Amino acid sequence: MKIDSVYLQQLQQQIARGNQRSFEDLYRLFYARLLNFALLYVHKREIAEEVVNDVMINIWNKQQDLHQVQNLETYIFTAVRNRSLNYMSKNSSWHVLPDSTFEQGAIINLNDPEKQLEWKEISFHLNQAIDQLPEQCKTVFKLIKEEGFRYKQVAEILNISSRTVETQLFRAIKKLDKVVGAYLNAPRKKRNYFFLIGWLLFFTWLFE
Repeated sequence: MKIDSVYLQQLQQQIARGNQRSFEDLYRLFYARLLNFALLYVHKREIAEEVVNDVMINIWNKQQDLHQVQNLETYIFTAVRNRSLNYMSKNSSWHVLPDSTFEQGAIINLNDPEKQLEWKEISFHLNQAIDQLPEQCKTVFKLIKEEGFRYKQVAEILNISSRTVETQLFRAIKKLDKVVGAYLNAPRKKRNYFFLIGWLLFFTWLFE
């Protein structure tokens, strides 16, 4: 999800000056995305809500420090990740939530009932494959595919190298290609494979 950088900078400046309405706008703008991101780590909605609220309250309480933040979006996601990891370190029984949220419809004409049914079937198997990805693969995949972050931003959020982000993303794509490719192996379903390939090739354009 892309957010207008100029608007975000304006919010950041206003919050740094103590503007509560701008903070409320920022909260509404990021809440759902941050909640889904926290769920990848803490697995339980009420805990994820607590994590996100703690981070946002901390931003408000330290509003004077926002002048030093270069990229507010990356800063907030990093804070949620760190807060989630802190929670997990104290609750080792918790693990990553398999979040099956998946954007659909961009690569198929959903006005065609037959294509819509085909895509729902493919999407079901894709979601299963995404859920089964290794933890880091899945997190990288979701930050890039669902949140629209670039490689460098994901590297900063997860505290890993850009090269690792690239490697994890292509591991994810390779696994998804293998899983869904096997599903589409039947002759009557081969035509759907072109939809899948188009969707996967989208990621080759995400380099910095």
